[in-house]
Amino acid sequence: MIVTTPLLEKKDRDTRFFDRELSWLSFNERVVWQAFIEENPVGEKLRFLAISADNLDEFMMVRLAGIYQLKGRGYHRMPETDDRVDQLLVSIEEATRALLALQQQAENAIWKELEQQHCQIVGPEQLSPSELVWLENWYEENLLPLLSPTTIDPRHPFPFIQNRGQGLLIELSRNRGKAQRVVILLPGNVQRFIMLPGSDMRFVKSEAAILYFLEKIYPKFRIRSSGMFRLLRDSEVEIDDEAVDLVSQFETALRKRRRGNAVSLIVSDNLPPSLVSFLKSQLQLEDSQIFCASGVIGAGDFMEIIKLLPSALLYPDYTPRFPQRILDFKGDCFAAIRNKDIIVHHPYESFDVVVRFLQQAAHDPDVLAIRQTLYRTTPHSPIARALTEAAENGKSVTALIELKARFDEENNIQLARMLERAGAQVAFGLADLKVHSKLTHVTRRENGALVSYVHCGTGNYHPVTANIYTDLSFFTSDTKICQDIWRIFNFLTSHVAPESLNRVIVSPTSSVDWLNERINIEIEHARAGRPAQIWIKTNAIVDRAIIERLYEASQAGVKIDLCVRGICCLRAQLPGLSENIRVWSIIGRFLEHGRIYAFANGDSFGKSATLVYIASADLMPRNLHRRVEAFIPLENKTVRKQILSQVIAALDQDKKNSWALNPDGSYTKMLSDDEGWLSAHEYFMQNPSLSGQGSLAVQTVDQNSQL
Repeated sequence: MIVTTPLLEKKDRDTRFFDRELSWLSFNERVVWQAFIEENPVGEKLRFLAISADNLDEFMMVRLAGIYQLKGRGYHRMPETDDRVDQLLVSIEEATRALLALQQQAENAIWKELEQQHCQIVGPEQLSPSELVWLENWYEENLLPLLSPTTIDPRHPFPFIQNRGQGLLIELSRNRGKAQRVVILLPGNVQRFIMLPGSDMRFVKSEAAILYFLEKIYPKFRIRSSGMFRLLRDSEVEIDDEAVDLVSQFETALRKRRRGNAVSLIVSDNLPPSLVSFLKSQLQLEDSQIFCASGVIGAGDFMEIIKLLPSALLYPDYTPRFPQRILDFKGDCFAAIRNKDIIVHHPYESFDVVVRFLQQAAHDPDVLAIRQTLYRTTPHSPIARALTEAAENGKSVTALIELKARFDEENNIQLARMLERAGAQVAFGLADLKVHSKLTHVTRRENGALVSYVHCGTGNYHPVTANIYTDLSFFTSDTKICQDIWRIFNFLTSHVAPESLNRVIVSPTSSVDWLNERINIEIEHARAGRPAQIWIKTNAIVDRAIIERLYEASQAGVKIDLCVRGICCLRAQLPGLSENIRVWSIIGRFLEHGRIYAFANGDSFGKSATLVYIASADLMPRNLHRRVEAFIPLENKTVRKQILSQVIAALDQDKKNSWALNPDGSYTKMLSDDEGWLSAHEYFMQNPSLSGQGSLAVQTVDQNSQL
């Protein structure tokens, strides 16, 4: 059994809710704990450590930076929660230091295990003479020409450090002369770990090579002290929504991001206090913003090493299935969708289905128009190429590109310019709303009439993350749903919200009212003695109004199951408040990302009355009030059965990857060697989804019997 650290609380905080920021840190703690699970391959343990380090970077650059902004503007309490800003910052600092300590513990354990596999990080002093000659040559050819050392004196002030900038601070002296301070930044476009030649995998850190060969820069100087540092800056982008040229505004804002206010500084434990104080004064930081680490500074850079590890140290390769139903129609996506709705479960089923759908639309002479929302993708992705080819082939292509997709803004600007050159109509959504829905609408001429096909997803149109994130892709030609999706696109380009939709629920116009209505109905059923149950899978639950409604439902006797991957501000299992609410988090080989909303609707859960929706939205204020999101009803019997008896059932019974939320905010993971314990990820990898089986269905044992 593993029990994580409970979320920190303050006496004046509303005990009905956990703090969002601390809950996020708790999620990242669960990510780090994956590095301690014995059955995980050691290379994957290193990956979980690197992911947690990158996650913590983003937390500091965005969430923590935002709190410092509020403090700088004179706020004493958080606007949405009324928590005291100063107390919250203390709690975050304590939790961050605990998380860094856990990361260091994991790093030490991982490298002990890797050393047994003949993989290690060594210092130059551990090398043989011939290896030192090789390292020196590599350093002179590949690293030294890119270094720009700065000697700090009255004529040469402390250099500007960009966001995520890291480097060495060195104190030097010549003979017995006065000490001089030197900053040498590590180039961001050079590998951090230098792999030595030989049969074993041995690496030298770039900063170690710089120090060892420092005489090539500062001849006849002696190193008195040195250490690494890494700086994070405020990375939130502020845009004038009235800007005439939104793309240019974003390009300017991205340049400013690199010069945002310093938020936090991580230093190596061998950096003397005097040099730490020097950095503190130069970067205008408080003691609470400075963190000390004894391992590799910037552990996210371990991704370099993971790419070089032998496959035996990683998860076994997995090749996603291509749905047989589409193959039964000789790869014709339109024919397969026209025959029956289909839902594709990524990454267990290939994202190539989505790509093929768009490629077919791009080259089909009967396809007249393609509309698509793009939140996170790349200009060089097959999705972007298909849209470009469609526009070049004379089809009407409308791309809704969300420039405000954090850290993907530059990609999206490039994508917009590329599509415009090809002749596509590019729109940037709404000024005050972020377009987060994942929708594609294709119009095709069939037998003299116009027919629509749509794809509705829970994940981004990104072929790389589609191999890592678990998401759902729904394809249908249902007339009413297709009409709804067209109206949503019309809303995004005309900026006129639809007065009503047939079946689709959309944020921000109707999702809150719909959720409240569905919760009310379950409460009424419970009070009348009928079955009442709510089952939700989401990445985060933050919205306090919705949480209050779920508490009300729990008190009325409604059974509530919440599979929440990350942030959860709801407190489960509290007597008199939430004893009927179960919350668990699944963390494993894949990143849980799909959203499912299901309501028993007056009968036993899973029966024909149960309502099932997939969505792009989490239960956060931004998703319900400040974004365009879509909740898509699943009404086809096979598709519903796949979600209810296969997806939900497996997630419900997962014991190997699940963490149960305790009333005090800690999470408990039960560990067992019992092979009978189900891993939802392994189950989905081994069993084809129901709606995609096609002609293979007669050869497949009923999925329910395997669960």
